[in-house]
Amino acid sequence: MFLMIVLLGALGVDMMRFEMERAKLQSTLDRAVLAAADIDQTMVPTDVVNEYFTKSGLGGTVTGVNVSQGLGYRSVTVTARKSINTQLIHMLGVETMSAPAAGAAEERVDSVEISLVLDVSGSMASNGKIGNLRTAGGQFIDAIFANTEQDKVSISIVPYNGQVNIGPDLINKYNITNRHNDSYCVDLPTSVYTSAALSRTLPMPQHVFADTYNSSNTSSSYSTSNMTPSSSNRWCDANPVNRIRVHNNNVLQLKGHIDSLQPVGATSIDAGMRWGSALLDPSARPVVTQLVAENKVIAPFSGRPLAYNDPEVLKVIVLMTDGEHWPNEFINDGFRSGPSTIYRNTDDDRYSIFHAGVSGSNKFYIPHTNSWSAVPWGGSITQSCTGSGWRRVCTDVYSDGDAIRLNWETVWKELRVQWVANQLYRRALGGTLNSWIDMLRTREGTVIGSGPHEVSTMNNRLLNLCSRVKEQGVVIYTVAFEAPTIGRNLLRDCASSPNHAFDVDGLEIASAFSSIATSIRKLRLTQ
Repeated sequence: MFLMIVLLGALGVDMMRFEMERAKLQSTLDRAVLAAADIDQTMVPTDVVNEYFTKSGLGGTVTGVNVSQGLGYRSVTVTARKSINTQLIHMLGVETMSAPAAGAAEERVDSVEISLVLDVSGSMASNGKIGNLRTAGGQFIDAIFANTEQDKVSISIVPYNGQVNIGPDLINKYNITNRHNDSYCVDLPTSVYTSAALSRTLPMPQHVFADTYNSSNTSSSYSTSNMTPSSSNRWCDANPVNRIRVHNNNVLQLKGHIDSLQPVGATSIDAGMRWGSALLDPSARPVVTQLVAENKVIAPFSGRPLAYNDPEVLKVIVLMTDGEHWPNEFINDGFRSGPSTIYRNTDDDRYSIFHAGVSGSNKFYIPHTNSWSAVPWGGSITQSCTGSGWRRVCTDVYSDGDAIRLNWETVWKELRVQWVANQLYRRALGGTLNSWIDMLRTREGTVIGSGPHEVSTMNNRLLNLCSRVKEQGVVIYTVAFEAPTIGRNLLRDCASSPNHAFDVDGLEIASAFSSIATSIRKLRLTQ
């Protein structure tokens, strides 16, 4: 009996020692796995675990570290085992006892929203830049979605040049006036750059599909040279491949979209940034919900854009340009839509214009004859008489005849702004050509050769919007791709920090996008 009591006591002592060592092992493992799973942790997770065990005097006890990580999450599983020499029960042939420990920890940003705001202006066609962008963009998409949980990450692609073609689906979700179906850009008022949100109720005019830039004949004689709009340099590119794509996670579609981008037109970085940030702002949630109902966005994204203050959401903008602001142009109010004062003769395609302020009855100016008439070119004046003799009464009957009154949308499809200003206004009423051009269209800045340009309004709008967006915790990366000094400085000031701004040439753009993708994968939202 005494011997049995001694053996039971010895077993109790060794079991107590075993449990103490096992508890220490498990406690160390728990702390190690939590530290290794921290997305903010800069050390390699395996090194973090081993460091914890070494400093706790348990070096060599780790038997396995399994790490799974992707965009916005990291999961770490650790196993350990320690052999404990027995003090008393070795007399029973039990020399050691093995203490196991295991644990797992995970930290994740539940949702990630990214806006890729990409410059597709005409200068991107030079020096192989558009090809390098396509390659870099495709690699970025692959890197972002590698090891990413399904439906946790969405990317919006916002191509921009002189305007942003938001497409027919998106334009229907805002209060857009002066509607037409030739292209789908919006003349954004300066007021929309003062907050991160883009109002869905503020009336905003659709950009008129007009050739406001290209020159025409400016002499005092009649000419039809350079009368019709040029297919290039329209501020709103009608090409559907350059439209916005909203909250998408289909890798093939996203890469295909970037591969199809076509360089054309001017550069309005502010407009690109405006739409890119709008698609991350919670005020756009009804827009995305409607697009889901229309099967244009997948159902799991119906709650996006998510709230700024959600600790499980990461919002990122990648803004890229190869240039600087070029002065934006748009048709002024009163000349955007509706009936115009301009007529076209359907028989010979000659134009005339009605000027109500001209004295007398001849108020129609006929530019090709440089004369005035009581009817538009192609119209007629006949007499209608009643009675006979001294009772006969005749009145003039005015008819437009073959002349049709055009609406303003049709005018700008057929005629350049400068031709209209010169042939239909300056030659008829006098004054300077520039004053009549300014009556018809607005240019936001001054064109000075190939640049730099006086575009302080556009620059200030961009930087103001960048500040409002950064205040909401959105991370802004910028890529100045072979850009001039003004463009580089502008993007650096817009970025979240100088470390978030990249200045690259040639093939370096791929490295920049790769670095951004790697940085995004390591980020944890800190709101």
